[in-house]
Amino acid sequence: MLQNLPDVVAGALRAQRAGTDQLACTLVERPGELSAIELSSPAFADDAALPTEYTADGAGRSPPLQWRGVPAGTVSLVLIVEDADAPTPQPLVHAIAVDLPVHDGGLDEGALGGANDPVTDGVTTGRNSYLQTRWLPPDPPPGDGKHRYHFQLFALAAGAKFSSKPVHDEVLDALRHYAIASGRLIGTYERAEGA
Repeated sequence: MLQNLPDVVAGALRAQRAGTDQLACTLVERPGELSAIELSSPAFADDAALPTEYTADGAGRSPPLQWRGVPAGTVSLVLIVEDADAPTPQPLVHAIAVDLPVHDGGLDEGALGGANDPVTDGVTTGRNSYLQTRWLPPDPPPGDGKHRYHFQLFALAAGAKFSSKPVHDEVLDALRHYAIASGRLIGTYERAEGA
């Protein structure tokens, strides 16, 4: 994917960044109104490098996730994974999962699918930025610096409804109206120049 960009195109894109102000958590969170969910992964620490196996340079599976602190009144959970450092006007959406079970728990490795893996039964995925209903493995351009992948989990109150394969704007609209709690975990990944 992006690792195959011609050098002149990759160079022109280095100055472009989507930015954190366009992330779902920034657009949805209302200071003091959303409670916190603890989101973590047994595969990587917050703000640490994603293991290669979860990227386009490895098997491309989605990483395992765990969460705690889902508040009372939650009727569904939504996960959105976005790249704030994508060389695009908006963050690149790597995964959307809606209607996740409303209890402390998590997702197993590969649950969101991947390059060669199906989505786990019972997980409803929305469309990523490439319009696929699966995990889009991190694939930053070589020499583009460290990209931050924001795993964002939201607890929703009653009333949110989603189509069978929701897109980012549909999910964002539901989050603006029904989100009651959120959590975030950041994994990073970068490729060296010429990689």
